[in-house]
Amino acid sequence: MNNGNNITLKEKVINNYKEFENSLNGMARDENGKIEKIHSIRLDALKRFEELGFPEKKLEDWKYTNIHPIIEKNYSQKARDIAIKVAKKNISDFLFPGLETNLLVFINGIFSKKLSNIENGNDVLFIGSLSGAYKIHKELIDIHFSKYARYENEGLTALNTAYAYDGAFVYLPKGKILEKPIHIIFISDSKTTDIMSHPRNLIIAGENSKATVIESYHSFNHHFSFSNVVTEIVTEKESEIEHYKIQDESPKSYDINTTYVMQEKDSRFHSVTISWGGDIVRNNLNVILNGENSECLLYGLYAANESELIDNHTFVDHSVPNCRSNELYKGIMDDVSTGVFNGKIIVRVDAQKTNAYQSNKIFADDVKCSHGATTGQLDKDEIFYLMARGIGKQEAQRMLLIAFANDIIENIKIEAIRKKLYRLLVKKLSREK
Repeated sequence: MNNGNNITLKEKVINNYKEFENSLNGMARDENGKIEKIHSIRLDALKRFEELGFPEKKLEDWKYTNIHPIIEKNYSQKARDIAIKVAKKNISDFLFPGLETNLLVFINGIFSKKLSNIENGNDVLFIGSLSGAYKIHKELIDIHFSKYARYENEGLTALNTAYAYDGAFVYLPKGKILEKPIHIIFISDSKTTDIMSHPRNLIIAGENSKATVIESYHSFNHHFSFSNVVTEIVTEKESEIEHYKIQDESPKSYDINTTYVMQEKDSRFHSVTISWGGDIVRNNLNVILNGENSECLLYGLYAANESELIDNHTFVDHSVPNCRSNELYKGIMDDVSTGVFNGKIIVRVDAQKTNAYQSNKIFADDVKCSHGATTGQLDKDEIFYLMARGIGKQEAQRMLLIAFANDIIENIKIEAIRKKLYRLLVKKLSREK
């Protein structure tokens, strides 16, 4: 399908690649002109994207998610120019009152040093941007970049890999317990034109380290924005990552967000994904339990109204014995919104003593769901019970929905985050009813 210049988005990103390549400086070739390993991967990913293109509904994993509205737009290539114009006061609404964090801010996928506030970074522990870390931790990045985010059969992952330049880079050395959470804010600024960005994040938790990482996605929109995000997370032996993702964007935002997690022996990955803003939101969460006695806990809450679409795909691979996984996703759908949940668990032949559980529950008015999802309306008896005690029908419905959703929010360990999300939930449900 063609955009306003009679050229497809696929053709445009391929044709503009040379301009992107010329802007990479030391992240493309070394001082002798030899292609860097990371750029060799980029070029291979670009070839794969040329072959795969954007996913279509005929693919099983995309049959409920039509991305044609995304690829019809005519996105500007001036994301970096726009990124410098955001003021500090513009991000205040995205912070958590009373919570001190290591703050990383990215505008249209580009790191903003002036908006960020990093107190714990040094040459060993690193909290910052991928582009900024490249000279300091080149060997580490070369080891891990694109090792887990496989792009051979994923067109959007291939596109992100081809255009990977900036995003968050976190390295926790062995034994490091990080007290302050890391808050990574991604802002899509499309006030003046349609914008497309490809943030690439790499988080490495060294042996016996621990940290909390918060990703939050927001937008300043008059025009459309498309974020194609890929995150790779490595939890080495006995390490622990608490990972919270909050997607609260405008109705003109598109967010395709893919996370790949590799867990080693005795590690723990605890994820909570909150999705309640954006016209089309697609989350792909892929976890490989690669070391015995590792554990992943995956929770998700998605709420949509009007014609919004929120699609959650999870994939947990029990590749070794004695591992545990637990998934609980809940959705609240109103109007003619669409909710999709597709969860897969693989237990390999030799993965004995595996403990895996998955559940998805939805309250819906008019909703399409992938197989394996349970849907239902609000319980009429419970509504009647509350109304009999003097509570109005709309307020009774809202109270039941809040209780339903709070089961997920309560899995966030930091009180300041829970409080803010609870307020946002009440506000959203008040707007829907």
